[in-house]
Amino acid sequence: MTRQAATRTVRSFCRICTSVCGILVDVDGDTVTRVRGDREHPRSKGYTCPKGRALPKMHHHPDRIERPMMRVDGDLVPATWQECLDDLGARLNGIIADHGPQSVGIFFGSGLGMDAAGYRTAQALHAALGTPAKFSPMTIDGTAKVLVSDLVGGSIALSGRPDYDNAEFVLLIGTNPVVSHGHNIAMPNPKGYLRALTQRAALWVIDPRHTETARLATGHLAPRPGTDYAVLAFLVRELLCQGADFDFLAQHTTGSDALAEAVTPFTLDHTARITDVPEAGLTRLLAAVRRAGRVAVETGTGVTMSAGANVTQWLSWALMAVTGSLNRPGGYWFHPGYWYQLETFELPVSPAEGSFGPGPRSRPETRSMLDEWPCAALADEIDAGNIRALLNLGGSLITGFPDADVLVPALRKLEVLATVEIIGNETTLLSTHVLPTKDQLERADVTLWDVLLTQVAAQYTPAVVAPVGDRRSAWWVLAELGRRLGYQLAETTGEQAGDDAMLAAVAAGARAPLRRLVEEGCAEESHQLPAPWVDRHVERLGGWRLAPRLLVEQLATLPEPAPLVLVPRRQRSQLNSQLEYLGEPAEILIHPDDAAAAGVLDAQAVIVCSANGELTGVARLDASIRRGAVSIPHGHSAAANVNRLTSKDDLDSITGMTRYSGVPITVGPAS
Repeated sequence: MTRQAATRTVRSFCRICTSVCGILVDVDGDTVTRVRGDREHPRSKGYTCPKGRALPKMHHHPDRIERPMMRVDGDLVPATWQECLDDLGARLNGIIADHGPQSVGIFFGSGLGMDAAGYRTAQALHAALGTPAKFSPMTIDGTAKVLVSDLVGGSIALSGRPDYDNAEFVLLIGTNPVVSHGHNIAMPNPKGYLRALTQRAALWVIDPRHTETARLATGHLAPRPGTDYAVLAFLVRELLCQGADFDFLAQHTTGSDALAEAVTPFTLDHTARITDVPEAGLTRLLAAVRRAGRVAVETGTGVTMSAGANVTQWLSWALMAVTGSLNRPGGYWFHPGYWYQLETFELPVSPAEGSFGPGPRSRPETRSMLDEWPCAALADEIDAGNIRALLNLGGSLITGFPDADVLVPALRKLEVLATVEIIGNETTLLSTHVLPTKDQLERADVTLWDVLLTQVAAQYTPAVVAPVGDRRSAWWVLAELGRRLGYQLAETTGEQAGDDAMLAAVAAGARAPLRRLVEEGCAEESHQLPAPWVDRHVERLGGWRLAPRLLVEQLATLPEPAPLVLVPRRQRSQLNSQLEYLGEPAEILIHPDDAAAAGVLDAQAVIVCSANGELTGVARLDASIRRGAVSIPHGHSAAANVNRLTSKDDLDSITGMTRYSGVPITVGPAS
């Protein structure tokens, strides 16, 4: 590879998470020496987190994959792209000829999820194959949000977020944006963002731990894990008795009487008993909501990974409806998209019972959502012989999927496991084909998940450095594979000429042409509140559906949590299964009283057991977490892999999502 020019700085944006902060990348020849915040960036304004600043370590990781590999006589060996793709294409063609396209599964992992051209080409490959066996992280940590948009809002296209700029009251439930940056709702510089918010508005946090975000808040409640829904049901009940926006309910909603009936049991004393929150705390929260009028509510993975995910997300929307806050200033707004411009066409209205499709044959009790199957079904589909090949597009399956001890033997049975990746991991070691693609510093890109931003905006970045080894653009790899399967997925096969052409295709129909992004780096458009396109959709719907039958029934049947349960936690230096090499430990947070009852000491090696399995780790006694909750971060490998505790059979009855939070556990000293 030709050595590049000497020291230079390239303006770019970070694609580790959806906050997409502006960065300046210092390069010395072929070496990325430093990443720092771009003070001229209109949103992040110089902020970066440890993950973004670690991009040089990612690019120069000792286990980075530089050449294609394929399994020969049981061993992974280097190969040329032609050898690897020819072999992969031939094997897939044989499997499809013998068993049909449904025998090929595709996992849309987070690794490819921040590569705009690569992800769009993967979508085209999936559509061409026509396989129903599609999986994504949605059924690992996010089905509740899609479900409630569908059931309450009548469209899965409604992606909502708080109107932070005008809010007078914000309620964050099970989310810690100071660490996670809001996860699905991007929040650059979250600490500065929230400090500015509390200068003019009330900020309340509901979380079993007094998190970094809770320390900045006006108020904090720490209910028993999995009982957040009861706090919301109490608020809705009391507001429907006194203080609701009854004009909004009459004009823009349906089912308010059924909602009132569903939350009737959640009196002050009943809610205090279920949640183990003092009545005084609940009363303070209710008074703050009444004072504010409109409210903005946001949930995180602490909610969406739990058994109560669906009803908690539903009741958060119900609370915003009864306060007249949906699609209103200071409440909740819905992103119209930078690329798709949702206001330019009518959204289809979904059925009252939801937009579900058929699920996998091995798990007839499950259904598909957004044409995706639950990740929990993958091992069963492989064991049943229904899935014989899997295209893993940037996913760390073993640390991401439930029931790791069951999944690994299933993956070994596959005839083909082809993995798109940049750094070797446990999943690449099991793969039959490893396809190394450009990392984020090696490719030009645009922001893909525009609907998760806090503005109607998009960004562009050129490539910062040339690709190492024989890495190729992900879109090119998938298009070449598609060509061997008989599909034309790209207008060109010339990689260098095609990068910008593929991004132009992503930007086709956007609010501004790609050339504006290339010239300016960032583009931002204003949005209206109320948004007429949302009100038109709700009018066609007949009003926000406040009492979907599936959710009303689930509310009535939710069990109380076990005495000691697992809860998830995000970390500053790790995102999902990425960046474990930065060394942030998977400490097991436990309240000192729970530790004493279990005979556990601080910094002691402990064993955590569920009905499904066990893991070992190091305990950290922490009085900031309430009794009854044990916090272990997801995404770690080896002994600390939380998915040894989870079960592929412990699923939400509506969405098929595995329960990752609220799992009953025991803790004790490791022998």
